[in-house]
This record gives sequence, structure tokens and C-alpha cells, in this order.
Amino acid sequence: MSAAFIDNLIRDGIAGRIWERDATVFAPARGNDEVTRAVLNRLGWLSAPEDMQAEVERVRAMAGAVKSEGVDRVLLLGMGGSSLCAEVLRDVGGAAPGWPDLVVLDTTDEGAIARETARLDPARTLFIVASKSGSTIEVTSLESHFRARAAAALGVEAAGRRFVAITDPDTQLAAHARAHHYRDAFFNPPDIGGRFSALSLFGLVPAALLGHDLDGFLGAARDAAAGCRENAATNPGLALGAFMVEAARAGRDKLTLLLPPSFKAFGLWVEQLVAESTGKHGVGLLPVTGEPLFDAAAYRADRAFIVVSTDEDNALEALGGALEKAGHPIMTIRTRRAHLGAEFFRWEFATAIAGAGLDINPFDEPNVKEAKDKTSALLKDRPALERDRAPRAEGISVIASDGRPASPEALSQLLRGVGARDYVGLLVWLTPEPALEDAMQRVREAITRKTGAATTVGIGPRYLHSTGQYHKGGPDTGVFIVITGEDATETEVPGAGYSFSVLKRAQALGDLQALAAHGRRVVRLHVGGAESNAGPMIEAMVAGNR
Repeated sequence: MSAAFIDNLIRDGIAGRIWERDATVFAPARGNDEVTRAVLNRLGWLSAPEDMQAEVERVRAMAGAVKSEGVDRVLLLGMGGSSLCAEVLRDVGGAAPGWPDLVVLDTTDEGAIARETARLDPARTLFIVASKSGSTIEVTSLESHFRARAAAALGVEAAGRRFVAITDPDTQLAAHARAHHYRDAFFNPPDIGGRFSALSLFGLVPAALLGHDLDGFLGAARDAAAGCRENAATNPGLALGAFMVEAARAGRDKLTLLLPPSFKAFGLWVEQLVAESTGKHGVGLLPVTGEPLFDAAAYRADRAFIVVSTDEDNALEALGGALEKAGHPIMTIRTRRAHLGAEFFRWEFATAIAGAGLDINPFDEPNVKEAKDKTSALLKDRPALERDRAPRAEGISVIASDGRPASPEALSQLLRGVGARDYVGLLVWLTPEPALEDAMQRVREAITRKTGAATTVGIGPRYLHSTGQYHKGGPDTGVFIVITGEDATETEVPGAGYSFSVLKRAQALGDLQALAAHGRRVVRLHVGGAESNAGPMIEAMVAGNR
């Protein structure tokens, strides 16, 4: 990063203006009262490390009572920022001895839901229903499914005691929690957006149930916030945000995170924060996380790298040095697991800086609703969904974005057309399994070696609340392979009139239609028959095409 660039940000007092809630630091708010009000209603995360201290005792008391009752499993039902911070807390921080396991369920996939249902013991499980809006379709569907199971096992009122809500005040979920005798409901400040909510109750409640030190978590965040007030190059959020903006302006908009194993889940949280916040109006930064590692010479000039190093693992710093020698912009962040609160705040502040530098509003998501609307339309147009469910031959079928059969050559043409600044997004609507994940990594490696392009993997419907905004609103540099399959079961969503299988199919097709409506380059691969062989089949087809 050039000293002159950050000097300009310091001269313009960007960091201080954000702290002063000056909405005009974000270009769309200048002269637009509606956008100004919207921005001002999304800056509560700035004071969350201070404000949330008042909630610690209540949250801690609830978690302690749950633990004392013998609960040994917490199942968090959420999407996007409402669930990914909990996944980071579990995977990076772990559960303290004697505290419950925490499982994040952010899906409509039949296989994943059936797996959690089969291992369910309602008497020893606490359900966290996490939704800022209180009406997210995935969350409401999962809640109704698991509440029906709990009620059948425990009785209606006793089942309610196994549920805790985290939402904004006066939402549909808030009313639902009261009506169904939830154990507790935590109401988050409404001026904190979902993807900026890690340091709010969406993070505190799961952290408490994992037995984490809440005072230390918020204390680390307050220290980071204090550093982010400085109008100097030492400001950690300003420095990271400036790095992101300068990289994007130089055409290096593939923000590649090199993370040690202990911080792997943190990449998913960064992915949704940065992609959804910056990917709009044809600009933005695409976080590339979990990618196979390559030699420095294999990376193209559309990359900028963040190397995260910890006191436990600094092995990636050597690769960072090689990348820097090869001419790639590098930033190294040295941290510790115990400093998760500080990292959440650093990245939130940096993302706000990036929004200011890229002349966008980082707090809206103008294209997310498109896929939701198309999903809703498909759920009402059941004949269209039934036509798509027509039996297909065993193996993989190639389908055009308009739903018509295509030849395998369509995939070859798609991959041959990958340009110098393009990336390839694998959008997977299959049950997550280790074997499938390993196959996707091999597919990513093969694509990069053949095309030089960065690759991402999005698991549906999770990615709709993460990179989905960037796919449709960011630069037209995405080349997409949507991968669907057949579900072995049909689990009805209570009271909805459709199954999770139908809902997932509608979401996959809805997003495919939204991508096509934006003129994105996309091909669909459909796995006929059992999904168990999906990984090798996809690997053979994609890796063998060029």
C-alpha cells in the first residue's frame, strides 16, 4: 500500500467522520436524505463493544442456567451474519470444558436437516433462533420443523423452554417467541445490520453458551475500537480498509485470504461481510477463502493478499514473502485466538472505510431481494418446479440457464471463455459432506491451473446471504457453475405447503434466474441419482473440460 494513499484518507479525516456518524462520508448519502437516514440506522456496531457490556450478566446467567439443566447441545438456526459469527466462535475459540457443543444449521438441504433431526434429543438441546428481520424464510422453516419435533417429544409448553430468540424488537420472531413460550428472547439494537452484528447479542449469546469469556471478548473489541479512532496509519481498521480500496482501484479486487487452520472459519465471516457490503453498482471486493495454495507465480495480477498469522501458526508468512517478491500487494495481520473480538471490529471498520473509498453504501444489499423474489414466485408456480423435478438420467446433466438441456460442450465453452480478470464461482446445492468438500477443492485447483482464475465455493442457500450480492451487483467478472442434485427424502415444512426439498430447489432456480437476468455467464450441472458419487463425477466433468 502506498503511503500517499493512506495519507489522503488521513488528510480527509475519514476515520473520524465515521465515528462522528457523518453519513456523507459514503457518496450515495450526499444530497439523498433517504440514504442518509438508512446509513445512520446502520452505525450501531461502532458502539457495540461498549453498549453490549450491559447485556453480559443477563446473557451469562441464561447460559449458566442452561448448562446446569444438562443441555449438552446447542442448535443455532440462522443465516448470514446472524449465524456465521457463531460458527467462528465455535471453530476458532472452541467450547470450554463442560459446556455444550454448538451446531450451526444455516440450510434448507434435506440431507443436512435429516442428519441433525436424527441425532436430536430435545430434552438436552437448546435451539437458538437467530434472525435480525425475524422473517428469514430459512430460519422460520427450520424453527417450525424443530419446534414440531420438540413439542412431540416434550409437549408444547416444555418445548418452548428449549428455544431462545435473537432478533430486533417488534419483529415477527419477537411476537412468535412470546406466543410460543420461548425460554428467552434477546432484542438486538435495530441500528446494527446483520453482517455487522458479531459484537452484538448475535455473537454474545452463542459465545456465552460455549463458555467463552465475554468480558475478554468485548474488552478486545473495545481496544480495537480505540485504535480505530486514531487518524493515523497505525489505525488498524483504516490501514486494512485503505489496503482494500487501493487494491480494488488497481484492478486487484480478488481479496485472497491466507488463513492458518485455526482461523479457517473466520474466512467465511469475512467473505459475507466484505462481499455483501462492497459488491454493488459494478464495483467491489471478492474475498477468496479456503482456496488451495499455489506457488507465487500461479497467481494473476487481479489478486491482493491478506496473510493472517497467529502465535500458534505463522507458516503462511513465508508464502506471503514470496508473493510480495512476485509483485503482489500483501498485508500481514498478526493476531491470536483470544483476540477474536478485536478482529471482528477491525474488519467491520475496514469494510466501512472500503465503502467510503469505493463511493458506495456498505450497509445496503440492493440485489439480494431479487433471488428471494424469484424463489417466492417459483414456490407459487409449482408446475415449473415439478417440471424441473422430472427424472433425469444417472450421472451429470448439463442444463442451460433457461432450463433447457445443453451439451457438455456448454461447460467447455464456459471455461474457455474465462477472461484475465474473471473468477469462477462454484454454487453448490448438495448436502455438505467431507468427500464433496475435498472434491470441490480439487476442482478449484484444476480450474486455477487451467485458467489462472481465482475460484470460490458457495454452499446454497448460505451463499445467497453472503457472496450472492456480489455475484449480481459486483463487477461482471463471475463465471458460475450451479450444481444441483436429487434429494432422497421429502421433509414437509410445517404449515408451509411444501417440503425443504422443494424450497431448496426453488432457491437454487431462483438464484440461477437472477444471475441470468443480470447477463452473468452460468451453466448448471445436475447430478442424477444418488448424491454419494457427486464429488468424483463433478470433478471428472469440470476438471476434464477446457
